[in-house]
Amino acid sequence: MKRQQSILSFFQKPLPGKQNISNEDDVLHGNRFPQAPAKRDSDTSTVPTAKDILPEVTGTDTPPEKLPRQVLPAKFSANGNTSRPTMFSSIMHKFAKVADVDISPARNKAENGSTSSCSTSNVFGAGSRIFKSETPSQNPLKDKGFEINSCGEGNPLQIENDVEMLGPETPVMQPAVSRLKRIQVDCNDFDKNNCSLLNSSKRLKLAEDSEKQSCAEVSEIANSKFEWLNPSSIRDADRRRPGDPLYDRRTLYIPPDVLKKMSACQKQYWSVKCQYMDVVIFFKVGKFYELYELDAEIGHKELDWKMTFSGVGKCRQVGISENGIEEAVQKLIARGYKVGRMEQMETSDQAKARGAGSVIQRKLVHVVTPSTIANDNIGPDAVHLLTLKEGSCKLDNGSTVYGFAFVDCAALRFWIGSISDDASCAALGALLLQVSPKEVIYESRGLSREAQRALKKYSSTGHTTLTPALSVTDFLDFSGVKELIDSKRYFKGSFYTLDTVSAGVMHHELAVCALGGLVNHLSRLMLDDVLCNGDILPYLVYRGCLRLDGQSLLNLEIFSNNVDGGTAGTLYKYLDNCVTYSGKRLLRTWICHPLKDVGEINDRLNVVEGFIAHPELSFTVAQYLRKIPDIERLLGRLKASVGSSALLLLPLIGEKALKQRVKTYGTLVKGLRVGIDLLKLLHEKEHEISSLSNILNVPLQSGNSGLDDLLNQFEATVDSDFPKYQDHVVSSSDAETLSVLIELLAENATRWSQVIHALNCVDVLRSFAVTASSSSGFMCRPALPISDSRSKNSCEENEGPVLKFKGLWHPYAALGASWETIVPNDLYLGADPTGNCPRTLLLTGPNMGGKSTLLRATCLAVILAQLGCYVPCETCVLSPVDIIFTRLGATDRIMTGESTFLIECTETASVLQNATHDSLVILDELGRGTSTFDGYAIAYAVFRHLVEKVKSRLLFATHYHSLTKEFGSHPSVTLQHMACAFKPKAESTFDGDKELVFLYRLTSGACPESYGLQVALMAGIPNKVVEVASKASQFMKKSIAKNFRSSEQRSEFSTLHEVWMKTLFATMSEGGKILDDDACDTLLCLYHELRSSYQCWK
Repeated sequence: MKRQQSILSFFQKPLPGKQNISNEDDVLHGNRFPQAPAKRDSDTSTVPTAKDILPEVTGTDTPPEKLPRQVLPAKFSANGNTSRPTMFSSIMHKFAKVADVDISPARNKAENGSTSSCSTSNVFGAGSRIFKSETPSQNPLKDKGFEINSCGEGNPLQIENDVEMLGPETPVMQPAVSRLKRIQVDCNDFDKNNCSLLNSSKRLKLAEDSEKQSCAEVSEIANSKFEWLNPSSIRDADRRRPGDPLYDRRTLYIPPDVLKKMSACQKQYWSVKCQYMDVVIFFKVGKFYELYELDAEIGHKELDWKMTFSGVGKCRQVGISENGIEEAVQKLIARGYKVGRMEQMETSDQAKARGAGSVIQRKLVHVVTPSTIANDNIGPDAVHLLTLKEGSCKLDNGSTVYGFAFVDCAALRFWIGSISDDASCAALGALLLQVSPKEVIYESRGLSREAQRALKKYSSTGHTTLTPALSVTDFLDFSGVKELIDSKRYFKGSFYTLDTVSAGVMHHELAVCALGGLVNHLSRLMLDDVLCNGDILPYLVYRGCLRLDGQSLLNLEIFSNNVDGGTAGTLYKYLDNCVTYSGKRLLRTWICHPLKDVGEINDRLNVVEGFIAHPELSFTVAQYLRKIPDIERLLGRLKASVGSSALLLLPLIGEKALKQRVKTYGTLVKGLRVGIDLLKLLHEKEHEISSLSNILNVPLQSGNSGLDDLLNQFEATVDSDFPKYQDHVVSSSDAETLSVLIELLAENATRWSQVIHALNCVDVLRSFAVTASSSSGFMCRPALPISDSRSKNSCEENEGPVLKFKGLWHPYAALGASWETIVPNDLYLGADPTGNCPRTLLLTGPNMGGKSTLLRATCLAVILAQLGCYVPCETCVLSPVDIIFTRLGATDRIMTGESTFLIECTETASVLQNATHDSLVILDELGRGTSTFDGYAIAYAVFRHLVEKVKSRLLFATHYHSLTKEFGSHPSVTLQHMACAFKPKAESTFDGDKELVFLYRLTSGACPESYGLQVALMAGIPNKVVEVASKASQFMKKSIAKNFRSSEQRSEFSTLHEVWMKTLFATMSEGGKILDDDACDTLLCLYHELRSSYQCWK
């Protein structure tokens, strides 16, 4: 005991004055350095503990940040002994930390009148602490119903310093395991390992007798006093255990006899909490918001609030004053939690007026989630919540139908639609990447394995939460959804009715069922205002536009790069020079849906050209746009408040809500004024910018019905009633006045939306002009022929659509290098300068030679052209593309059981099934995922089918050089390669040991080989290994050359010539029968081929 006291005396700090305790065994362990008590309205200087509980419900003002660490004096020594340094002298200051359990001063005093001030670090994760003490003779908490676990005896405690500890983990970063269970597992491990903590950065050995009390404190914090909350006993509302397939983790079963014994406040809280176990619920008590039990653990872990035994039912509790609640909610939302608030519906005086024993009425007024947040802190990106419903039967072509619905609560808009998809789930991927939802709700037992794989694949690019839902309760059938919407009068403020919208959607029954799942979810979150006043619209994933499926959006790095998933090096980042948040959101929508109509594309190009030609006008437009707030979301926020005055009647927070509405109303009106002034200015400049009137299709006529004069009236109300709307002092009459004004403003919401959309279009088109003007390389306006691509008036038109680029370069290439290092290339498909009309480019070249860069640059140039933006090249002639297919790179999905070659074939199958005459197909190294001969056979068959059957514009990069022999003379195929050169090294160990120099220049003809050995040397493979590989390569070339000898002999006679000859022989055998059109075309083509060959020979 003396030795223990000697060690512990290093952490004792004397208090002024000496006080004695009658019994040393009554000391409660985990004492802190004395702090100045926090001041509260109740003038309470101590926090109630598990032993000293107050009878009434009180709130605790818990600071949201950590208390400062106590630092000991440099000359501090134990028992006043300064003559001899100890092994702890240099590290004493690192172990002085505020403990998490507040202990009353009456139980913190030792016999010598000083408090034990040693506290431990966070060793069991956030919220778990170990406290040291003298060995007690009895446990003061045992009588309170807490189950105490004892630590085994053995090695002394080793305490970890948290100087280097990371911040709290979020739900996105860690598995979905309850924190209570993790703490209990840690406690068991702690006991098994004789209380020895591993991997600590700083360690301190304490007395062995303190181990038992330390584990008791941890168990006290970890275990709930309610048995039905423990993981071993927890059940949902239907008394199902977590292992049951129908277990509903959102609900909790509370035994009826327990509920009857609860106090009125306890019943208020638990009657709501048992239906919202997935929501962190703040309970309002006076001027404080409190969290209890499992929610208290979250507040303790994520916000570092100290936990006490108090509150409703004298349970584990943390809290914050009402001044800090908004910040606390935002932090929890940012970390992925759903947060609700139970507000007081009346004051204490009103409750007393109802009777002496009346309890203040409380109600859950709203729940905020990461996917339904609608405040000012969500940034420019749209926040969407998506529900998905899969059809039970497949279509005749084997496709699966999905119905979907999603909402943007900030803009107050709903969309519904449906898609049909094949096994590749490319359309479902396109939907997920276009919408980019924060949360996806789907049927837990109604989604196929392929769809679940697609959700995981395409949701991994962002922070998307996947939430399974019960089919029976959350997804109603078609008639049930319509009945629910009609009875609750949802979407009553929408310009379009549900029947009108669903009539324009294929498979509308599935879409409406998905909408039902969304409606049920929002209704549970108390968002009826959003449902009643929201607009409902149809959504088409491929709405008459250039189709980009999910795989193409990933391969081309449209919204996220393949390195870290960020926006750097993406098409969105390249084009994003928008000023307003709403303009950035429209830019994303446009990129998802490039145009196909030549007239609409040219209208955009005319405006962009006008901004480039008049930079002073572009500068003026930018100045106007910078003065405009996010009026799209402000309009949605005001529409949501129409007919919802209940929040304003709440005590304490009603005034704050009214003040916020006044600010929103005034900001919206002033922002609309700036926007309409800008549109009026642009209308005056229509002679300088052609097609501007087609983009700005907004009626701004004067008169009583004109938007300009209507807005003047709303401005007058702001100036007269709310002159200081940014910080308005509300009065009793403001609520009624503002309610009338908001209803009048919302009546013209459709017209205001037209104004906002016109401003967004101006912002995006100006952004296109800035991108073109600030480019370091050539930028040109694309030329899109309006004539029918299938007409037969010329060679170009006869051979189908064209794609011509002169001086093409990758738009991101100049971002990290100077223009002098960029190598532009010419690309012609459909008609080249020699008069030939090849639709296919068979591309070869060395590894790392720039083939994939050229393929991606071609696709990006087509997308830019059909967006109405300038293209990175000298000249561009392009027939509109209907679909872009990309098969790039080699990836596998181990977690879903998909190999590299399976993914390769699945994506290729989608190309073969859906490609058309007007498509652009990009295939990179098809067939490399399997054996050489199988891979070559697949590449040959796919290439021939696309060339001779589909006849789309095709760029096919390969290392199968025999294909160049097989199709070298095909009239629809042109051979080109990425050029390279060699520089001999000073010390060469074998003939192939030369330095390979990439020229990145597209050159006519086929590349003789891929130079893989040189690339291997560049990668650092040892020379000896490469020498062996070189010898093996030469041997293999000789041994398998005979397998490709037939293709070598066909270098001047292609597969198409073979078909022609067969047709010719069949025609000749028919005798004097009249030849049909196909036979005549065959003879004509054969005549031209023979004539061309004769001229070359001559």
